[in-house]
Amino acid sequence: MQQRQIIHNLQVATCLYDFIEDEVLKGLPINSTNFWDDFSALITQYMPENKQLLDTRKSLQQQIDTWHQQHPASQFSQQAYKDFLNEIGYIIQTVDDFSISTRQVDDEVATMAGPQLVVPIMNARFALNAVNARWGSLYDAIYGSDVVSEEDGAEKRGKYNPIRGKKVIHFARQFLDQSIPLLFGSHQDAVNYQLSSTGLTVLFADQQQTRLASPEKLQGYTGTIEQPEAILFVNNGLHFEINFDSSNAIALSDAAGISDITLESALSTIMDCEDSVAAVDADDKVVAYRNWLGLNRGDLTEQVQKHDRVIKRVMANDRHYRDLSGLEITRKGRSLMFIRNVGHLMTNNCILTKDGQEVPEGIIDTMITATIALYDLQKSSSQSRNSNTGSIYIVKPKMHGPEEVDFTNRLFAEVERILTLAPNTIKMGIMDEERRTSVNLKNCIYAAKDRVAFINTGFLDRTGDEIHTSMSAGAMERKADIKLTPWISAYEDNNVDVGLACGLSGKAQIGKGMWPIPDQMASMLNLKITHLQAGANTAWVPSPTAATLHAIHYHQVNVFQLQKQLQRRKPAKLDDILTIPLAKNTAWNEQQVLEELANNVQGILGYVVRWIDQGIGCSKVPDINNVGLMEDRATLRISSQHIANWLKHGICSKQQVMTVLERMAAIVDEQNINDKQYQPMSTDFSHSIAF
Repeated sequence: MQQRQIIHNLQVATCLYDFIEDEVLKGLPINSTNFWDDFSALITQYMPENKQLLDTRKSLQQQIDTWHQQHPASQFSQQAYKDFLNEIGYIIQTVDDFSISTRQVDDEVATMAGPQLVVPIMNARFALNAVNARWGSLYDAIYGSDVVSEEDGAEKRGKYNPIRGKKVIHFARQFLDQSIPLLFGSHQDAVNYQLSSTGLTVLFADQQQTRLASPEKLQGYTGTIEQPEAILFVNNGLHFEINFDSSNAIALSDAAGISDITLESALSTIMDCEDSVAAVDADDKVVAYRNWLGLNRGDLTEQVQKHDRVIKRVMANDRHYRDLSGLEITRKGRSLMFIRNVGHLMTNNCILTKDGQEVPEGIIDTMITATIALYDLQKSSSQSRNSNTGSIYIVKPKMHGPEEVDFTNRLFAEVERILTLAPNTIKMGIMDEERRTSVNLKNCIYAAKDRVAFINTGFLDRTGDEIHTSMSAGAMERKADIKLTPWISAYEDNNVDVGLACGLSGKAQIGKGMWPIPDQMASMLNLKITHLQAGANTAWVPSPTAATLHAIHYHQVNVFQLQKQLQRRKPAKLDDILTIPLAKNTAWNEQQVLEELANNVQGILGYVVRWIDQGIGCSKVPDINNVGLMEDRATLRISSQHIANWLKHGICSKQQVMTVLERMAAIVDEQNINDKQYQPMSTDFSHSIAF
């Protein structure tokens, strides 16, 4: 049983109470008695409304289910359906045009465009890797991935393969030609880079000299102007360095003496308390909060075993350069951190009310994560700060419509009052991943117009809610075919259209979802540029390597110029967003049904077995074709809802689902055979908790 402290009408798990008393409040000018008194009052004030909002969700869903049962697909009228949704308040009248008034937003969010990482905050090593992924080696990212082929002797073998290295250098020089082109000639042929107080001169082997086509892209240097160790450039607002290390083997074999090119990569990182972690009790929550505390103090460390030695990982410092006049300039060395709290639905036993009810976890998260963030706000200007503008960034997932966004807005405001913060210090990120939010997105943004700093789409969660909301409408298309139906492209376009219409460009992030295949970086380089072309000034990537490679796209596309063009296009249609992805023909044969079940079931089991048995909330899970995919709970949501839908409408039977579950469990066991911590499911189904 969890030991508890009784304080101000709350039953607080002792481990959480001690953590707050001994570690959080210890370094803050906050009185303990006042803290717990205010925390208790916050819970008392907002917990009933939190419950009421969840009751509204249920009520609306029940009405939608009943309507579909009374209006089968054969009698379906899109206009009647839309009228009904308006009548019950699922769709509300759109507010007049407005522009958000969010202030004191950091450049990484407002005026810079670049990759974003999402990492489980309970894993300190991942969190450190992410916050330090603000800068990444382009040479390492190319060499260690499939961006360049292993053909013609260019295998990734041994310590260093010079044949592969030559391919890497060629690719990197192409990047230089694209991002800082010369007046004439190519960086491929450069043999020397010479700095002077008047700029950069590039020499070729035939003694010809040239300069940058855009000299203003040169920002500064480290080392001396005669012998720079790094030269700093900026393109489309994103920085990178050309590095010179005469002791480096690559530099010694390079005609121009270049040892690496270092790219500004993950501009921001979402430290996740939600779908990518398995935090089910007070002990788990303390792990999450303690890592967040270390990140905000700047002293989070982790011991990492690498081969035969132990490495201590620490947080990177800011980077210092001199411009050509000799003045010092600073660029941030760490990724700007958001923290993603849980949604309104979740509760946690880390705090109970006086009568033993679990408190909504989102309320707990808001109070504690905002309090911890005070450590960053109280730093001096000489210290490496997360927010140079004095803001706290909280992403709020899975909100259903503007009523729930307004609730979060008021909750944030009350926490600001308790912590004596200026209004709107806490910035809000709105995940557009629920159908009621998508169809009322403008109103959702309006409800947080003074603090919204981020909107984003998420295909898996959004599709899961699409199926759940319309569960009674009929059988859905096969999962892969749902992506081809009108609502998904309308949903993605609408997020950008509404965000731009509400003035987010230059003030906030408009984001797109994750690249889920961490081992396929060549495909990511070919395909993920479409997120920028769609108008997103940030998009999610699964690793620091992916962040460095995705950063190349932001040098190729000026997102903010593109957003101005997109503002003139015809907005996405509500009718398209409301088009339910029902199957046009459900005459699938048994083999097709079993294939679809196997695909869904394998994804569920592959994730759940690690989630339940090992507490791993996010990892690279082999799919049915043994392709490693980064999976979190959104995987469960879409796959489980799809199976439930097909069961409800008789496309498959319970027996078929159970048969496929058992068959796929054996396959998942085989895929995890090399994991020493793994607990097989298929050897004893009745005693496998995960199964």
